[in-house]
Amino acid sequence: MGSRKKLLGIGLFAVGSLMFAACGGSDTASESVSEDTAAVADGPACTGTETIKIARNNWTASAIEVEIVKQLIETNLCNPVEIVDIDENAMIAGMSSGDIDANVEVWPSGFTPEEQAFVDDGSVVNMGLLGAIGKIGWFVTPNALEQFPQLATWEGLKDPEVVKAFATAATGSQGRMLAMDPSFSGYEEQIIKNLGLDFKTQYSGSEAATQAEIVAMTEAKKPVIMYYWMPSAAVGKYGLKNIVLPTATVDCYAEADKCDGDYPEDVLFKVASAKLEAKDANVFNFFKNYQMTTDDQLATLPAVEIDGRDAAEVAGEWIAANEAVWSAWFN
Repeated sequence: MGSRKKLLGIGLFAVGSLMFAACGGSDTASESVSEDTAAVADGPACTGTETIKIARNNWTASAIEVEIVKQLIETNLCNPVEIVDIDENAMIAGMSSGDIDANVEVWPSGFTPEEQAFVDDGSVVNMGLLGAIGKIGWFVTPNALEQFPQLATWEGLKDPEVVKAFATAATGSQGRMLAMDPSFSGYEEQIIKNLGLDFKTQYSGSEAATQAEIVAMTEAKKPVIMYYWMPSAAVGKYGLKNIVLPTATVDCYAEADKCDGDYPEDVLFKVASAKLEAKDANVFNFFKNYQMTTDDQLATLPAVEIDGRDAAEVAGEWIAANEAVWSAWFN
């Protein structure tokens, strides 16, 4: 789930073609909600007509949450919902223009000053806390700690034997730091350089690709160090351990090239286009009330991340089991 973002410039370029990238994601997602689910008693009338466009980012929690929101809005407010697959840096500019209506999971550690400017000018609205707390950082597989107890602290990464153990054919004599999607807000290259570590960053390309590498390397009894985050099913499934880096001496957002320390804890929040309230006040109010706690995420992530189930199906099951929770979001 991720600080997951790069510079805004690419996002501004992407917005121009945003509508062509719109993806229904799961056009039949709302069908996974029981057909006998009635509109929320005493809630707003099911009379919505405007299509609501929700940004879906490239990590599992976002996929599940977007499906929950889609199914609930379509069933209880009757607005059609369109899912837009887009990386974080493009979505904020898209909300400012009104091309995207909302996003339900923003990681503060990846929210750049350029993006905050859209909130400051009033074109994007901070819709409040999501309810989940995240932590991005460097994680190792359990066998790495078993082989090298010195990894109990980050200084263990300076040990030449540790470097050698993490090396791959692609990194030569250097250890490999496995990053993920290049669009995520990572500072791995800068942290490595500024902490004087003999490692080289390699990008897997996606969360799924990183998980596949974890499995492959663990089966081969080789250690892996990677960019990852909590809460995630993978941390529990594979027993990943967070290596605590030193506190950064600079603001990594503002001075990425000087970043020399750990990612901060992330109290996740939601955002929406300022135009959404006039477009549909009931939907705007729903997003303000919507919450997904850390426990909610941990209850749904394993089914998708580990069992390989469809996010829409898992979302429908969560809805069926939690009416007392989500019914309040429509008040």
